[in-house]
Amino acid sequence: MVLRAVLALILTLGVQLGAAQEALAQSQATPARAALIVDVTTGAILLEKNADEPLPPASMSKLMTLNMVFEALKQGVLSMDDKFRTSKRASEMGGSKMFIREGGLVSVEELLRGVIVQSGNDAAVALAEALAGTEEAFAERMTQRATEIGLTHSTFANSTGWPDPRQRMSARDLVRLATRLITEFPEQYNMFSETEFTWDGVKQKNRNPLLNLGVGADGLKTGHTEEAGYGLTASAVRGERRVVLVVNGLNSTGERRHEAERLINWAFRAFETRQLYAKGEGLIDVPVWIGAEGSVTAAPERDITVTAPVGALDKAELKIRYDGPVEAPIEQGRRIGQVEIHVPDLPVVAVPLVATQPVERGGFLARIEAAGHLVVDNLISLVE
Repeated sequence: MVLRAVLALILTLGVQLGAAQEALAQSQATPARAALIVDVTTGAILLEKNADEPLPPASMSKLMTLNMVFEALKQGVLSMDDKFRTSKRASEMGGSKMFIREGGLVSVEELLRGVIVQSGNDAAVALAEALAGTEEAFAERMTQRATEIGLTHSTFANSTGWPDPRQRMSARDLVRLATRLITEFPEQYNMFSETEFTWDGVKQKNRNPLLNLGVGADGLKTGHTEEAGYGLTASAVRGERRVVLVVNGLNSTGERRHEAERLINWAFRAFETRQLYAKGEGLIDVPVWIGAEGSVTAAPERDITVTAPVGALDKAELKIRYDGPVEAPIEQGRRIGQVEIHVPDLPVVAVPLVATQPVERGGFLARIEAAGHLVVDNLISLVE
């Protein structure tokens, strides 16, 4: 039989990095009880501390309330112009408020701004009642939907983040949820960057401390209760890069603002995100067995974009693996190998390689040639 082997083609892009990733992470110890920073484009984790611990999220859990409303808008169940009459329960909610009045008609758009900009507990309850009839029923839907979208450490007892032992979210779930709001609902997400909102003559400023600090922040949500401490789920954009940050369990508004600003600046300064290869860019010619052509070009199935400490990508290692020769016929787009980017102390980035063009099965001469190779291979096996 024909000798086949897995070929690992190693292209050295420079000297290996060493333990830079670990050193960078250790240099960024944070007083937050839980923290997570993720590059949205690549999903690379830049900093992680107790990211899977279910903690009281306070008003950051309103992001799940907003997700439910955004989904209803996308599905046509709600429209921004729909108006709902405020219940006694909603109007009497304590804590941060939009100051809607019992019996008043308020539109979905106004209620959304009341939640996003003013962190209104009354507005969150009004939206919950509009969608599910009661806040309790809405919280059950929130928990079920959280499981469906991959939030594995989140449960909800209310729409507001009001203290309750059943109201829990992890930092990782908050990052996943924030990323979903950014990518799935861009029109509604624009409201997170609004710095103030006036309702019924009362003007309130957005509680997100990063919006006016010039760090590229454009959302998302603060949170605070005595139990939870001070938390923030935030996102910032600089150039083509976007990062999402969650910190929770800090001791004051000042510590929250300082720590969030410091970590956002560090994430952009200490790391870079770079596209190394484009989808469809030919990387190697793979030999073909019994084909009309002797080889087929292999290219990445998708863009290869990597986040790593600044300078590390110039010192990484590229490996191309395939099991060849590949037997014809080969259809365009068929997976025929894999390209791997190895940066020490970072997870390997592996992307399938696909055929960039079809290769038909060879005719009589190709089969004669293949038979000749088969005889030679068998003789080599006998000698061995």
